[in-house]
Amino acid sequence: MTETSGASGLGAVLVVGGGISGMTAALEAAEVGKDVFLVEKNAYMGGRVAQLNQYFPKLCPPSCGMEINFKRIKDNRKIRMYNTTEVKSVSGSAGNYQVTLETSPRFVKGNCTACGDCAEACPIECDNAFNFNMDKTKAAYRPHEMAFPMRYVIDAAACDKCGKCVEACKYDAIDLDMQAESFELQVDSIVWATGWNPYDATKMDNLKYNDSDAIITNMMMERLAAPGGPTEGKILRPGDNKEPESIGFVQCAGSRDENHLEYCSYICCMASLKQITYVRERYPEVPIYVFYIDLRTPGKYENFREKLMGDENTHFIKGKVADITADSDGGVTVIAENAVTGAKIEQKVDLAVLATGMEPAAKGQLASLGVTMDDNGFITSDADKAMLSAGCAKKAADVVTSTQNATAAALKAIQVSRR
Repeated sequence: MTETSGASGLGAVLVVGGGISGMTAALEAAEVGKDVFLVEKNAYMGGRVAQLNQYFPKLCPPSCGMEINFKRIKDNRKIRMYNTTEVKSVSGSAGNYQVTLETSPRFVKGNCTACGDCAEACPIECDNAFNFNMDKTKAAYRPHEMAFPMRYVIDAAACDKCGKCVEACKYDAIDLDMQAESFELQVDSIVWATGWNPYDATKMDNLKYNDSDAIITNMMMERLAAPGGPTEGKILRPGDNKEPESIGFVQCAGSRDENHLEYCSYICCMASLKQITYVRERYPEVPIYVFYIDLRTPGKYENFREKLMGDENTHFIKGKVADITADSDGGVTVIAENAVTGAKIEQKVDLAVLATGMEPAAKGQLASLGVTMDDNGFITSDADKAMLSAGCAKKAADVVTSTQNATAAALKAIQVSRR
């Protein structure tokens, strides 16, 4: 399927967000015969799941589930997909919404074969946002190894329009004069699946994220462990690429804190436990220290936790981290109080991983579009208004829960279309 410049459809469903939740909602609605418009602000579909190394429950790579969804979307004529697109205004009511959207220029046309000649010719290097700026990419780039659509894009902020990419392209697929395009849709219902962002680690002064390359976030760890990441799957300390001889995991980094995120971000405990398995695959004997308030591993995941807690080289310390200090050798010292013994702990590690919380990506941004949010910025569904929320736009959730409530949102959207 190729992206189109605009369309409208009576009885249609608009899905905002092309992550796992948005794709699920779009497919569920389309496969019962509804026209669906799926819009995503990024140049690729897949959202945060595309950035993971593995995800629960089977610890499979993103390609395990994403490629199937990509194929289903590509093959379904009921879905029209728009990348680099955002909602600008919404008017009307349930069953009759008029939505204005804007598509930012990609500067690469639909006949791109993803050959990479443009990137090879491009002289400009940029921080790679997909890898959380741990490596570089060109201003003409493919978003990631399994990007959908599999097409290059040019970073408008970095490109100086030197024209070398145009000269290198054998398919005349690059147009540096592309302009933003606005268009309107008429839809019956809207599913907001706008996803989440990692909580900004720089806001937690005591954790000193900016003070050392040895302090990373849990999503950075995902990219380090991923075969397509900045180190091709090797867990190395950013900055000097040292193989860590000890690793600390700092739980609830920003979550359950009235000064930051007052709620539990739900995924953090399981994410850190999962990442311990990444470490063990590469460094079987490296000591690991987990600093936690309490460990939340619901239901069947209790066995997963118990297995990891049985590892004699993995040490679980019940206590909230008060401070992290940078050491002269490139490592850091994690300072905490053991809540069980009352002892002060100063643990030196080569790498500290902050389990940063999950913050709704649309927080504070959609009120002008008639979207209702709770006090934490999560979107609340209103079936009467045909405004539904799905995935981590609705609440902090893992992949399984996100796809489940995305299906529920699609069913509600379909019901509105039948009125």
